Amino acid sequence: MREYHNILVYAMVNLGDVILTTSAIALLKKIYPEARITMLSRPIVREVIERNPVIDDVILFDYKAKQNALGRTWAMVQELRARKFDLAISFDRKLRPALLCWLAGIPMRVGPSRVFDDKPSRVTWFYTHTVPIAHDLDDTLQAETYQEIIRGFTGVEGHERPILPQPTEAQRAKAAAFLSSAAGKRKIGLCVKGTFGLKTWPKEYFVEVVRALYERYDAAFYVTGAPGDYAYAAEVIAAIGLPVENLCGKTNLMELTAFYAQLDLLVSVDTGGGHIAAATGVPLVVMFGCTSPRRWHPISDNAKAFTSNEPCCPCSYGETACPSYPQPNCLYHVRPEEVIGACVRFLDGTM
Repeated sequence: MREYHNILVYAMVNLGDVILTTSAIALLKKIYPEARITMLSRPIVREVIERNPVIDDVILFDYKAKQNALGRTWAMVQELRARKFDLAISFDRKLRPALLCWLAGIPMRVGPSRVFDDKPSRVTWFYTHTVPIAHDLDDTLQAETYQEIIRGFTGVEGHERPILPQPTEAQRAKAAAFLSSAAGKRKIGLCVKGTFGLKTWPKEYFVEVVRALYERYDAAFYVTGAPGDYAYAAEVIAAIGLPVENLCGKTNLMELTAFYAQLDLLVSVDTGGGHIAAATGVPLVVMFGCTSPRRWHPISDNAKAFTSNEPCCPCSYGETACPSYPQPNCLYHVRPEEVIGACVRFLDGTM
């Protein structure tokens, strides 16, 4: 097997996907333990890749920025060229970063034949080596698809799990401060909003879950999410009508990691927060809508996923184009009573 010493990996994708790619990077690091591995990704995911034990360096590139896009692109080509990478591996099959690596003259450029869908793409023109991905994408964990890129290129078998940096003491202290008023109580987190409507479990179902768990455990509840989730979270909290703290936008990603690690349970829709929580090992209940847990199940032995397995799932409908809109079957058929049952089993230690 040929040796590589200065490797670039790239994934210009969203938070959950980047977390899942760290399983493949961990496998790569095991195969080439002496190599320096640099990751190219988006600024929004910086915190989960900086100080990551399987990533030696990070390059951030906001290629969607409208200001001086051509100048930014050429400057990135120059930076990649100056670093003299001997291998580049794509986890995203996107054109822009593949073009950057080609222009930078990286001699070995590896990418998958498929990674998110079966649509043909000319991006493979920029690879020197295309790894065939033959399995059914929707029936295979996405983390395994990312790892198959490494296995297919190196010929080395192996399986790894996603890895996050360890929160600092200051980040753990901030997380603990949010929980300080709940001493002696069960602490339950909620992720109530998906990145789009067909991943957002019904508001009234969250109301049922929280009220049932509050009555049984007198627990403390916290909604977490991005700054843009704050207003929707406030609506859910108002509907619940009980003390629930809205922490959306009040933590960075590593503070959120530290926060999840101190919870007794997280109840979440299919979102990046669920993948962060999975890496901490916190008991996790996830409700899927139009996406499939066969592909996107958080990588954790302590996670329980619910899906209604609709015949139209996984789907690519826009929310209002869903045949059962405005009450999509994939969301409304995941019933609150089964979610409550899983939460109780986790909290009672009988799961």
